[in-house]
Amino acid sequence: MNETSTKLDTNTQISGRARIAAAFQAVHSQKRAALMPYFTLGFPDPRTSLEIVTAISRAGSDLIELGIPFSDPLADGPTIQRSTQLALQAGMDVARCLELVAGLRSRGVTQPLIMMGYFNPILAYGLERFVAEAAQAGADGFIIPDLPPEEAGEMEAACQAHGLALVYLVAPTSTPARLALAAQHTSGFLYLVSLTGVTGARASLPAHLQAFVARVHAQTQPGTPLAVGFGISTAQQAGAVAQLVDGVIVGSALIEAVSGTPDPAAAAAQFMRELRAGL
Repeated sequence: MNETSTKLDTNTQISGRARIAAAFQAVHSQKRAALMPYFTLGFPDPRTSLEIVTAISRAGSDLIELGIPFSDPLADGPTIQRSTQLALQAGMDVARCLELVAGLRSRGVTQPLIMMGYFNPILAYGLERFVAEAAQAGADGFIIPDLPPEEAGEMEAACQAHGLALVYLVAPTSTPARLALAAQHTSGFLYLVSLTGVTGARASLPAHLQAFVARVHAQTQPGTPLAVGFGISTAQQAGAVAQLVDGVIVGSALIEAVSGTPDPAAAAAQFMRELRAGL
């Protein structure tokens, strides 16, 4: 297996949506699912987070989600909550997150970068300003768990204007109407929350996952990539999920893998290689 990460053109003339689409096309050509790690910007401190994300970009990641620290991360479990609190204590805010995105691009990170955060800090920063500066920094899209499609018109318009993706989430409890609405409005990919609850490593995958994925497929336009997150913590679990969808998202387990280690970047790279082998 080729364990090098998918390399993409980061020329600013290419839209973020196009880079995300190219990433999924590249992994499809390799007949596998995309490995999509999540990491909190600024954890355990800004400089180390740059080193960690750079390391995972070189160790088999295909797309990377970058967490924007927030004081009330309602969708996140204890591991990510702790990482966001430490990042906030280290001085992270929206402006510094954008600076780190630009820093990753200057370090040669070419994978699509999707910023994941909550709407309150974005709204306070200025929605249009945030999207424009994110595009300039090198971001390719956003995941905003507490922004439903019904209230996202202004954000969708700003993303459209700057060529960035706005990814929506669906859960096992989503009704057929909700699934159809999210699938219609999402861009980049559709994020499937594997379970009811918050993020965090789990000992096993939900028994209903295959049926849930099938239900989402039935509501989704052909060609829309599906990615599963929440609860995936081992290479074996990643491999099982990869048989069902186009992307596998791992967050809490990555943060746990680097926490308290003498060389967090090396630990992150090793964990990514293990996950990639599972795919």
